Amino acid sequence: MVGMTSTETQRPRVHRAWVVAGVALVAIVGAAGFRATPGVLITPLEEEFGWSRGTISLAVSVNLVLFGVTAPFAAALMDRFGMRRVVATALLLVSLGSGLTVFMTQSWQLVLCWGVLVGLGTGSMALVFVATVTDRWFVRHRGTVTGVLTAGGAAGQLVFLPVLAWLAQGPGWRTAALVVATAALTVVPLVWFLLHDHPKTLGLTALGAPPTPAPVAGTAAAPAGAPRSGGPAARAVSVLRSSARTRPFWYLVGGFAICGASTNGLVGTHFIPAAHDHGMPETTAAGLLALVGLFDIVGTVLSGWLSDRVDPAKLLGAYYALRGLSLLVLPSLFAETTQPSMLVFIIFYGLDWVATVPPTVALCRTIYGKNGAVVFGWVFASHQIGAALAATAAGLTRDHLGHYTAAWYTAGLLCAAAAWMSLRLIRPPASTPGPTAGAHHSGADAAGRGGESGAVVRQET
Repeated sequence: MVGMTSTETQRPRVHRAWVVAGVALVAIVGAAGFRATPGVLITPLEEEFGWSRGTISLAVSVNLVLFGVTAPFAAALMDRFGMRRVVATALLLVSLGSGLTVFMTQSWQLVLCWGVLVGLGTGSMALVFVATVTDRWFVRHRGTVTGVLTAGGAAGQLVFLPVLAWLAQGPGWRTAALVVATAALTVVPLVWFLLHDHPKTLGLTALGAPPTPAPVAGTAAAPAGAPRSGGPAARAVSVLRSSARTRPFWYLVGGFAICGASTNGLVGTHFIPAAHDHGMPETTAAGLLALVGLFDIVGTVLSGWLSDRVDPAKLLGAYYALRGLSLLVLPSLFAETTQPSMLVFIIFYGLDWVATVPPTVALCRTIYGKNGAVVFGWVFASHQIGAALAATAAGLTRDHLGHYTAAWYTAGLLCAAAAWMSLRLIRPPASTPGPTAGAHHSGADAAGRGGESGAVVRQET
């Protein structure tokens, strides 16, 4: 049209990145709700089948491990086959796994359905999905969008937990499982038709990115969103090998393993039965855990905003230290009714629950460049391995000691170690003289000169 620049004719009023982010948010909300369901099923399954909490926690642990270990391979699969196919398949796995649980009669069937199938499905929609969406579709507002999508996990907990707890106590746990299966199926069409894999497939650039220059006459343009060469598994393993040679990788892995142990593994899995041990109704405890999700939304969005402005390593150190303090006081707060002190814990802990994710994603992107999403997949795998170990250990602790106190104290002390590891990732000012400046990043920086695993400076506009 006369009088309009080419850039204006290419850009819609609302950038398509926001539509993709909205669809991703719906899928992430659902995945978080689906994964959180075992927390409200522990007591009903224990009562109906007579399984111990250690046995049921094993299924939860398998779920948590696969939720994490699947992540780096899911990131590579999204590079190879596209986000739409991977996420749609993941939703079908969740629906199948949840639906089949209504027919189970043995504990191994719980491990297969909820541990393996739901673990694989939700793992493919885990936080590497957030990293992939933001890396492909956003340059401007990347940290904030990362925070909002991460907060979708808290929103899923907020929406699903009270409803599923009510269903488990009323119509029964089988009804709750069928609701999860139906909800997962409902999201599939939305993902298939609206979750576009890459802005180039629509002739767009990422939000905030400069327009892509036209190809030179006589040369062939690379196909939009072309898959990488090599298999997804090979790429995921290759990235692991290169990043594992750098010291920052192990600080990130260690800290995030403790993050998982102190959130999903311990509080997410055992808060409700621990509160029930003190006489609190399960519906009340589920409501408190959902309230954690409410404040987590605020905390995670704020953390994403801060990650665009403050050194992410400093943020992580503060988050872990504060979380550790809160867990050390938690054992004294349980009671038959909700006391004001417990509400203070819920608010404080909720603000910190997943606030660690945006700065961790930012550090992976900054240190490892174009491989940041896959590296974060491996870091997230450590998160879930830590969560799985904590879920089983806490269940066994309860079986042998009759209470969870030792589990809460151990998690609090581990968070102090995570804070120390995170502070080791702080980058000295670029102008700092001397050969020791930035020495603890030397491995990553050396990799930065070698290609795909290289360090880059985070893009901000």
